[in-house]
Amino acid sequence: MSTGIRVTVWNEGVHEKELPRCKELYPDGMGRAIGRYLEKQPGIASVRCVELDDPDQGLSDDILDTTDVMTWWGHCAHDRVTDENAAKVQDRVLNGMGLVVLHSGHMSKPFRRLMGTGCMLKWREWRGVGERERLWVVDPAHPIADGIPEYIEIPHAEMYGEHFDVPQPDQLVFISWFQGGDVFRSGCCWHRGLGKVFYFRPGHETFPIYHQEEVLEVIRNGAKWAAPTRVRGGVQRGNIEPPLEQIS
Repeated sequence: MSTGIRVTVWNEGVHEKELPRCKELYPDGMGRAIGRYLEKQPGIASVRCVELDDPDQGLSDDILDTTDVMTWWGHCAHDRVTDENAAKVQDRVLNGMGLVVLHSGHMSKPFRRLMGTGCMLKWREWRGVGERERLWVVDPAHPIADGIPEYIEIPHAEMYGEHFDVPQPDQLVFISWFQGGDVFRSGCCWHRGLGKVFYFRPGHETFPIYHQEEVLEVIRNGAKWAAPTRVRGGVQRGNIEPPLEQIS
């Protein structure tokens, strides 16, 4: 997209109000930590940060109509997102908007609607300190892996483990290994309608993961990959008249 990508960073924004450790790590919220990084990146025209407590839950038609890619972080308030708003996000993805789902956003209403499965998994937050994680690049030719080293090491992370109840990814970019012995499909891509969805696992609220440069680079690459492909004229779906060729 020659004019750059318009990104909306959607963050639940609940833990930052309730958990002292989260407030300490992300005084302006996890969404703004991501947003500050993205707004400095070439190819990104604008970044808007919204939260659940904003008007229309940050999901008004005006916001969605001016969003090329939305990143989504949620955890303890998935049920507070209205079914109507979840359907609007799903519809925008099916019509071309990109969606980058982060960490516990795997249980969000929009993601589950787009996957059509339960999206459950195993998890372990080992005694509050987590465990070491290595995210291995398994598709180095994929655009989301551009500029990313062979693996990303996260010193302290909440473990997510298989089985991850999602449809088989169209492309798998990362697999995680955890210190406790588990593995997980941590970077998954799907095409849905005219849109693209990227799920990226890292990002627990009590660890400084969204201050780690390599993690933010993956989110940037994911947003660029998920950006809509603009069709230059023509009808994308529905009735088309007259026909392109003569019909006798």
